[in-house]
Amino acid sequence: MPLLLIEDDTALAAEVSAALAARDLTVTHVGEGEAGLATALAGGFCAVITDRMLPQVDGLDIVRRLRESGDRTPILMISALDSVDERVRGLRAGGDDYLGKPFALEELVARVESLLRRSSSAALTALRVDDLELDLLQRRAVRAGRALDLTDREFRLLEYLARHAGKVVTRAMLLQGVWDIHYDPQTNVVDVHVSRLRQAVDKEFERPLIHTVRGVGYSMYA
Repeated sequence: MPLLLIEDDTALAAEVSAALAARDLTVTHVGEGEAGLATALAGGFCAVITDRMLPQVDGLDIVRRLRESGDRTPILMISALDSVDERVRGLRAGGDDYLGKPFALEELVARVESLLRRSSSAALTALRVDDLELDLLQRRAVRAGRALDLTDREFRLLEYLARHAGKVVTRAMLLQGVWDIHYDPQTNVVDVHVSRLRQAVDKEFERPLIHTVRGVGYSMYA
């Protein structure tokens, strides 16, 4: 599981990264706020750990701007500012947990694992790719706050692409996963439905999410 650590103390960052790596968690470390925010906004992380006091962009601003962008990635804030007021500020800004320095590495790892468990449970009923959100219970899709008008088949196709976001899926995979066809009948049904889906998902938005991988299939990414 990929994690983002935004921490300007390189010695502490190395200790935290090693402790998390020992639990098979992959850590990307960024040492200052502005680059940390840009990396977080690019997405692809299961959780973010950010220091409260950072050069360039403060940890509170990172949390606020992530939440304002619609990003719901779990965030653990760590800080030497450990008063009740500071913890409340961090949580109200959008943090999911707050850990005061100094801390035991075992406690930090346990808190991260708790965030990941809660996030995994939520992921069973919802999917998110950039500003696209899928409610798997209500079978509804929303992009940037705008509801998308999709047929049942289009929703199933979108769900399959979202579940495999960042990966290339072939037409044969889509035929099997969405249409339950386990052989290639030489049909263009996938391309036709992807074309219709693009009209709903990408046409009115700046960034396309559905991309053609020539000669192979499709991929969903921001």
